[in-house]
Amino acid sequence: EGLTDVEGMPLNFKVYNVIDVNAFACADGSIRVFAALMDIMSDDELLGVIGHEVGHVAHKDSKKAFKQALLTSALKEGIASTNSTAAALTDSQIGSLGEALAGSTYSQKQERGADDYGYEFLKSHGKNPRAMAASFTKLKELQGEAAKTSKVNQLFSSHPDLDSRIKRMQERADKENIPAL
Repeated sequence: EGLTDVEGMPLNFKVYNVIDVNAFACADGSIRVFAALMDIMSDDELLGVIGHEVGHVAHKDSKKAFKQALLTSALKEGIASTNSTAAALTDSQIGSLGEALAGSTYSQKQERGADDYGYEFLKSHGKNPRAMAASFTKLKELQGEAAKTSKVNQLFSSHPDLDSRIKRMQERADKENIPAL
């Protein structure tokens, strides 16, 4: 309520009535929350997730990611057109692996920035920012043992490890003497 824009960008919110647990932001200020996420989180935890997504809009992360993807694709196509040994690699797993590595490091930096934005967002709305760590803890519980991916996939995940995110938010709240939830 009352959240209509960020950094001059109009925001619009919609809820998708699906069983998946997710939320995302688009470059145009659209923020989408999946109903199942709303079901498992407290209001403050959900507000932290929304703040995280607003952070992506404020930092223009979607626009930057799209630009990076276009540049990477153009570079890959340019190399492929040379008909050299490098061109053969671009179509191989090594080419895909390099592309994933280039994108994931930048994405993790964006995710940390959005986490920080969500933390500050909670504070600016009079809420306890420890709700960020609490929301990550709930996501970690959902991830569970069965959903764990291999070490290689974790390395290239677009989101930093949940344990690291939980620890980072808790340490920040401890440093600021924020009371427990």
